[in-house]
Amino acid sequence: MRYNPNRELPAKFQAPESVRRKFPYNAAMNSAPTPSQAVTVAVSDTDQLFMRAALDLARQAALAGEVPVGAVVVKDGEIVGRGSNAPISRHDPSAHAEILALRDAALHLGNYRLVGCELFVTLEPCVMCVGAMFHARISRVVFGAPDPKTGAAGSLLDLFAETRLNHHAQVQGGVLAEECGKVLSNFFAARRATQKG
Repeated sequence: MRYNPNRELPAKFQAPESVRRKFPYNAAMNSAPTPSQAVTVAVSDTDQLFMRAALDLARQAALAGEVPVGAVVVKDGEIVGRGSNAPISRHDPSAHAEILALRDAALHLGNYRLVGCELFVTLEPCVMCVGAMFHARISRVVFGAPDPKTGAAGSLLDLFAETRLNHHAQVQGGVLAEECGKVLSNFFAARRATQKG
């Protein structure tokens, strides 16, 4: 299944009613959205700034031949951890952008507990990454594009809503979703073209 920026975001990803923008969605994921399908999602300038930093890291991953996902960890308005996908180059299945950003932040702060930190990632995190975020005590997770195949923040399953877990974080999806999704779809289109040629 290819990334579709018109995919419906679950209601929990809709932010407060400040700094609004229109985010079209399409439940069927086949046709263009109609105006009645528009959902208002608030996106702050700060969230966009940090998501753009994550997008820069995603583009670096693409240049290295990795799936283009980037992540940053933010504490008190400052980036304290950065990561871009590197499982192929590191021969490490756990080298997802989020994990590398968490490791970088933990080293920077001198603590594996990242209390009061936020994580911004260009693609909805998987189960492994959400688990690591919970263990690190990340307070807020912001992602760009939804991931219908492995997303663990509402697309495939929702670990953030699992009440049996001992830690919970706020989550918001859809920040620069179209741009984040375009980086991914362009990468896979180029890869398919190379494989055909």
